[in-house]
Amino acid sequence: MSSLLARFAENAFWMARQMERAENLARILDVNESFARDNHGEQDWLPIVQLHADDEAFFARHSEASADATVRFYIIDRQNPNSILQCVWAARENARSLRHLISVEVWSQLNVFYRFVADLRPRDLRLADLSHLCQEIKEGCQLHAGIVQGTLYRDQAAIFYQLGKMIDRADQTTRLLDIKYHRLLPDVTDVGSGIDVSQWNALLRSVAGYHGYRRNHPSGVTPETVAEFILLNPLFPRAVAYCVNEIRQNLTILARDPDLSGVSFEPEGLSDLEALMEQPIRRILSDGLHEYLDLVQINLRRLTDSVSRGFFGAEVQVQSQAQSQA
Repeated sequence: MSSLLARFAENAFWMARQMERAENLARILDVNESFARDNHGEQDWLPIVQLHADDEAFFARHSEASADATVRFYIIDRQNPNSILQCVWAARENARSLRHLISVEVWSQLNVFYRFVADLRPRDLRLADLSHLCQEIKEGCQLHAGIVQGTLYRDQAAIFYQLGKMIDRADQTTRLLDIKYHRLLPDVTDVGSGIDVSQWNALLRSVAGYHGYRRNHPSGVTPETVAEFILLNPLFPRAVAYCVNEIRQNLTILARDPDLSGVSFEPEGLSDLEALMEQPIRRILSDGLHEYLDLVQINLRRLTDSVSRGFFGAEVQVQSQAQSQA
């Protein structure tokens, strides 16, 4: 395996994270448009702002978390570093530094996709068209991932790309689950109702897990089995447990790489993540799912920080901090 400069490893890591973040944000917006309702039957968009800890930035420019304001903030707002537009822009800037390592196809598709998102206008964000737009954004991100998978040489750049992708996917999956479980149905009388089942189905479809779930649970849908599938299934590619296993495998490859023998690296948070993945779903739900998801996110941040310190070097910590706004 050929050695890679630290800054290029970081570029690959964050290119993957930013594209994964853009795709998952489109999934969250799509889920919210599908079944986010408050007690009066109105759509509630505040949970999205709160889940991304953007309250201060959002309310500095918007008086309320309306549908129009929230969708615009998270898709085309150039002042929001967590918007889809800014994520795709950041991914393209990281790819620019990797031109000598990535294929022409990766670079070309990322440019075309960025142009598509950059050309969006407020009139393109109408709520009636939001689901279709989110689908287009998801497909653009998936096309990028597919081209990378089919063309990127399997050296250290590919390992860091996969590592970044899995860390961000795990984090964003916990946010998708949290927005359903703790924000959308605060009334316990709704649990088990017809609307509740349809919303769990919508959540499964939002993570592309509906068919995989039905193969495991053909008899029906319950909050417990859906949460278990999304969190703990080791064979579903968007499940947190699957991502944690992939993270461990990629870090093991790096640990065995003789070119990195001089690197001092301790994967902080990874053992705690693996222990969290061993907990049974009933214990997780009884102890508090929100608290459990918080612990997962905290340990993913610890792991990201340790990867930055160990592999990217102190001289690029400012860049790393800027890239991890979300």
